[in-house]
Amino acid sequence: MTRSVSAKALGRSTGTERTLTVLIGLLALLGGAAVIVVGAGWLGTYRANRPLVDPIALDWLSQNALAARIGAIVLGVLLLWLGLWWFFRSLRPEGRPDLELDDDLVVTASAISEAVRLDAETIDGVGRARVRAVGDSDNPALRITLWLSEGTDLKRVWEQLDLTVLARARESLGVTVLPTAVRLELDTGAPQRVR
Repeated sequence: MTRSVSAKALGRSTGTERTLTVLIGLLALLGGAAVIVVGAGWLGTYRANRPLVDPIALDWLSQNALAARIGAIVLGVLLLWLGLWWFFRSLRPEGRPDLELDDDLVVTASAISEAVRLDAETIDGVGRARVRAVGDSDNPALRITLWLSEGTDLKRVWEQLDLTVLARARESLGVTVLPTAVRLELDTGAPQRVR
């Protein structure tokens, strides 16, 4: 079982968001460090007293005003597109795989989740269960939350979940590997009155 396949069961990948955030942070850090270096006078005594934009650059911009404006507009549109892409990608719902078992038989993600949930709730000591099918059709995975009754034998629940529920799910779906993240909670019963 590869790490990338099993990681889908744990949670949605945030690799792209983290990478973009780190790159933007590094650019801001490098820009701030450059301002400190120039302002401290490490690149020359009089460089810190010069205007923020070099006069040579201002001359070039005034001589090539049309090209500078076009470049600024293109850069602005590109940054706007990148920001919108990042925003909508972050809001995109997580994939829920529908599995095609035969040419004309497709099992939906909600059907998979419901079947595994009903099967998990038959285990002794499990009060209720919540199951979510995640991943994609080539590498499906499950997220299971089990609410256990007080005094339940955890080892027995774990064995029954693996040997019956998940084994049946793997067999029914025709996969040899079905990464699963299991979360266990203590089921809160009705409040008891103190007498």
